[in-house]
Amino acid sequence: MPHMDVPGGRLYYEVEGQKDNPALLLIHAGIATLRMWDPIVPALAEHHHVIRFDTRGFGETVSDDVDFSNGDDALRLLDELGVERATIIGSSRGGQIAIDLAVEHSDRVAGIVTIGSGPSGFPEIELTDAEDELMDTIDATWEARDWPASMDAEVRLWAVGPLRDPGDVDPDFLETARTLNRFNIARVDDNPAPRPIEPPAFDRVVDIDVPALVVVGEYDITPALMQFEYLAEQLPEADSVRMDDTAHLPSVERPGAFLTVLEPWLVRHNL
Repeated sequence: MPHMDVPGGRLYYEVEGQKDNPALLLIHAGIATLRMWDPIVPALAEHHHVIRFDTRGFGETVSDDVDFSNGDDALRLLDELGVERATIIGSSRGGQIAIDLAVEHSDRVAGIVTIGSGPSGFPEIELTDAEDELMDTIDATWEARDWPASMDAEVRLWAVGPLRDPGDVDPDFLETARTLNRFNIARVDDNPAPRPIEPPAFDRVVDIDVPALVVVGEYDITPALMQFEYLAEQLPEADSVRMDDTAHLPSVERPGAFLTVLEPWLVRHNL
C-alpha cells in the first residue's frame, strides 16, 4: 500500500490510469475516506490519471499532532508523482481544499470540481431547527466519546439530509455511508491542525480563471446550498448542477448520475 512521507506524517494514496493521461486529484469529504471514490474511479481511469489520498485525520493516513497545510500535502503528492497540473475534484471539505489550491497555486490547477462545498472564510449560516437538532445529537455523542453513535449521527445529518427520512433512502447507500465514516474512528485521537490560507478564499474566488463545476445535492443542508449558489455566481467560469434525490454525497449515492455530469464536462474543457 503506497504511503508518502510528509512533514509530521505519512499520506496514504492510490493511483489508477495511465500517467500520460490528464490528471485528476480526488479529495474526500469529512465523513469519508478515499474509498468514497471507489464507484467512479474505474470509469475515470479509462481516460485519466486518477490520484486520490486520505487527508490527515482520516483513513489510512497517519499524522503527528502538528500544524500542517492540506494544500501543501496535496502539492507534495503531485510532486511525488511527477504531475505538474491536475483537475482537483473535492467533496465537502475536499472541495474547499480544491478552491484554496486554485486561489493560491493557480499554476498547478487545471480545473476544479466541488461537491457540497464552499470557500474558506464563508460567513456562518444559521441552521434550520431540524438541522440544529441533528447537529446537537452529533455534539452530544461526540462529547460522550460514543464514536459509532457520533459517526452515525453525522451520516444522518449529511448523507440522509434534514429533509429526508432514513427509511426513504437506499439502504445499501446508507450502509456504505456508515462504513465510510466509521473507518475514521481509528483517527479520532489524532489532532493535526490544518493551517487556513490567509486571506481566505471567500473574496478571492472571483480571480479563479480555470473551468469550474459546482455540484450540490438537492437535500443538502442550508449552508451547503447557500455556498453552492455563491460559487455558481462568483466563479468566473462555473457550470453548476443540483443533483436530484441526493444530499451531501451525490457522487456516492448516485455515482452513475454524477458521472453523466462530470465526464462530459471534462471532455468539453479538455481536462
